[in-house]
Formats: sequence, C-alpha cells, structure tokens
Amino acid sequence: MKRTKVVDALSCTDFGKDINVRGWVRSHRSSKAVDFIALNDGSTIKNIQVVIDPTSIDAEILKNITTGACISATGVLVESQGKGQTSEIQCKNIEIYGLCPNDYPMQKKGQSFEYMRKYGHMRLRTNTFGAVFRIRHHMAMAIHQYFHEHGFYYFHTPIITGSDAEGAGNMFQVTTLDLDRVAKSDTVDYSADFFGKKTHLTVSGQLEGELGATALGAIYTFGPTFRAENSNTPRHLAEFWMIEPEVAFIDQQELMDLEEDFIKYCVRWALEHCKDDLEFLNQMIDKELIARLEGVLKDTFVRLTYTEGFEILKKAQENGIKFEFPVAEWGMDLSSEHERYLVEEHFKRPVIMTDYPSQIKSFYMKKNEDGKTMQGTDVLFPRIGEIIGGSVREESYEKLLEEIHNRGMKEEVYDWYLDTRKYGTCPHGGFGLGFERLILFVTGMQNIRDVIPFARTPKNAEF
Repeated sequence: MKRTKVVDALSCTDFGKDINVRGWVRSHRSSKAVDFIALNDGSTIKNIQVVIDPTSIDAEILKNITTGACISATGVLVESQGKGQTSEIQCKNIEIYGLCPNDYPMQKKGQSFEYMRKYGHMRLRTNTFGAVFRIRHHMAMAIHQYFHEHGFYYFHTPIITGSDAEGAGNMFQVTTLDLDRVAKSDTVDYSADFFGKKTHLTVSGQLEGELGATALGAIYTFGPTFRAENSNTPRHLAEFWMIEPEVAFIDQQELMDLEEDFIKYCVRWALEHCKDDLEFLNQMIDKELIARLEGVLKDTFVRLTYTEGFEILKKAQENGIKFEFPVAEWGMDLSSEHERYLVEEHFKRPVIMTDYPSQIKSFYMKKNEDGKTMQGTDVLFPRIGEIIGGSVREESYEKLLEEIHNRGMKEEVYDWYLDTRKYGTCPHGGFGLGFERLILFVTGMQNIRDVIPFARTPKNAEF
C-alpha cells in the first residue's frame, strides 16, 4: 500500500479507509486492553496516534516497538476521540523496519541543548530540531520566492576564490600541496598548487555578485560562506549560509526600503507557513516568540545614522546604563550589546543604522561627502543585533582604487573588480543577510549552532 505522510493523514477526513503510515516511534503506552503508539515521520511537529488491539498483533513485535524504533503501520483511519487530534489509526498490521535499543541517546525527555549537540546525527529526530529545520526549509523557500517575485536573478558565485571580499584576511586556505613536504622557508611556491596561486574558501559572494548586477540589473546569491575566525560564541560559525542581493541603479533610501521589505516578507512567510512549528517553539523554547515576530511586521523600522545612535548610547551610559564594552569615542565599532540596547530598550523595534565611520567598514562602500563616513545600511534586530549588513557600493574607479591603496591591499588582486568601475560603471548597492541569524530570530533558539544541521566551529568538524 502507498504510504501516506503523517501531515496528510492528520488533515484527512476520509474516515473508514485503510491507510499506511511510516515513521519513528515517539512513545509506546501499553495496557492489557489497548496499546497506543505516537508516530512521527518528520512531515509535521504533530504525531499520529496508532491504536492497537494487543490480541491482534504478535506480542514479540509489540515488545520491540520502543521509543526511536522505525515502523510501518497499516489500518483504518478513524475520527479521534482524544483531545488535540482529529484522526487516528485503528491498526491492523505493523512491520518493524528498525529496532531501537534502550541506549538510544534521544530517548529521554528534557535533555539540554548542550547534550544534544554531542549527538548531532541523532538530534534531528527530536521535536525541537524537527521544528527548527522545517522552518529553515520554509525560510529558504521564502527567500527564493521573494527575489523571483521582484525580478532578481539567482546568481551562482564561486566557493573557491583568490580574493577577500571583506579585506579582513580571516579565510580558510585551499591547497593540494603536500603540507608535510612543503619547503621550510618564508614563502610557498603556489605556482605548483592546483590553481597556480594562493586560493581560499569564500567569505562572501558580494564582489562577484556585483559583476552580475552590473550586467543583469538585479541578482541575489544564496550559498555557503566561510570565516576562519576563532570565535567560540553562540553567534558565530565557521561555515554558514549567506543571502546577498546586489542591485544596479539603487540609492541608499531605496536600499533601506529593500532590506525592510525583504525581511518582513520572510517573517510574514514564517507566520503563515510554519504555524504549528512556531506554536510548539513558542510553548517550549520562547514564550514571546510569536509576539516578537508579529511586532516586526507592526511598525516601520527606525532609521538613524551611526552618529545619532552613538549619541543615544553615550547619553544612556552617562545616565547609569552599564555596558560590558563602554561607549568610548566616535568611530568605535558598536558591539551586539549596543545594537540590542538601541533596538530592545530605546526604540523597542528594529533599527536601520546608516553612515558608519569609514575606518570600521569595508573598502568597497561609497563614502559620503564628509569624507569620514560611508553609506552603510545595517539592520539591527532584537535578540540578534546586526542581522543585515548592507551599503551603497563605490562606483568611482578613482575613489575605489584610492581606498584599496590606503588600506594596503594589492591592486592586482582586484583588477577584475576595478574593471566594473572602469568600463561603464553605474550606481549600485546591496546587502548580506546571515541565513542562520535569520533562523535564530524566527525560531527563538539561543545558539546559532542549533539552527544549522551540522555546525562548523573551532575544533569541531564532525560528519
């Protein structure tokens, strides 16, 4: 018999027909008169109840149906008499696909997230992580749908690159050289390497994305990026996913409009398409989750300059607010606690901060006429801090080249990038959104390692 997904079985009202469901046992309660199995196949947070007459199924089979076992159950779909469920299955036949011994690590309830991280290959079967990764899927679909509806082209940029988009140098190196046999000297002959030069895993697809935008008008990238930052925090990963749209003929105001519209679209999509999973997470993980998501949609985002934000923070500090990192002087890089204070305490809604000091922003950003600030457009969110980093890009060949020289960067590494300014340059801009930070916000989870299936962090590369 063809399998019916649990999500479809629970919504089906064609009672009296035979159906087959397959999945993993969440619980098995037994008595002399009746057995109840809660079965889940990953298609929904909800379980379907399989009701068994113990006299009709071999006792040895029933004994082996333990938490975590994988089974196939066939029976009659009937209207449920229990609370909180619409239908259940009166079982006629059960087949065990996979036994589950009593040392199954996910058997107990109430396990800590730290414990579950030790069993990353098994935690996917829990209710919490099932909900998180279904939401992650829906967020990916929302992103593609948004950009498709708005005329953007999905653009693939390289994972292996010879340039550093952020100019920070925290990159993973790619090589086929035998590191045990490399000459012990101050330099390495990369001409003998696979690509004939020094290459790395990408930290961003932005620079290549700009090439696409200056030809196709509007593009977006959505793929993995890598940062070799030795940061063991709940907010950092060495491998994560980025969404990076780039748009020709866009100014700073239009870019802010795009950022706000895009992220509201994603939040709205989650509320509309992930109702059951969000309700579960709202109950079990974060009691304010749904209210916070709805709050993002309610108000327009505050827009203010870095200088205005700095003055607010400085005044708050003078009035007794204690920051772990004191608000010292204009030009400092604001930390997550500063960003969250503005969003959560002062304005109580998301903020788009603009016009940052040039010394704390990247070389490709367009400078303002004051010569001190750049046209950055970062979106700050509750519980997260910066969730989007964006800017208008510098379109002047001369100014961009000057910035590269001023920062001690190698012009020859970026000659192809400079060509977009030399030949038919145009105003353009874009932003980057860390996908995992979006999932962190939408799910209410506390640690970024819990919103990606297989976290890559310092000293950890399991699977």
